[in-house]
Amino acid sequence: MKRTSWLTAGVLVSLMALVVYLSFGVGGVRCEVCIQFQGRTECRAVDGTTEEEALSAATTNVCALLTSGVTNTLACGRTPPTVSECHPQ
Repeated sequence: MKRTSWLTAGVLVSLMALVVYLSFGVGGVRCEVCIQFQGRTECRAVDGTTEEEALSAATTNVCALLTSGVTNTLACGRTPPTVSECHPQ
């Protein structure tokens, strides 16, 4: 193989290793959110780099399970959670 082929292969392997490494380092905080909406309750736990990000993602996940349609999804997102707990990992 040519020298440039080895160099290209090395760069590609390094980039793949970097992507894998960064994808495993996402969770600095784990938040669990439970929401009661229209008589139904769901809970989800999400890992995030910040508490705000994890809470937002958990709320979005819960509301996706509880609702359908834009109006209900927005209303669910504004509903105060019955459980909202965050813990560092």
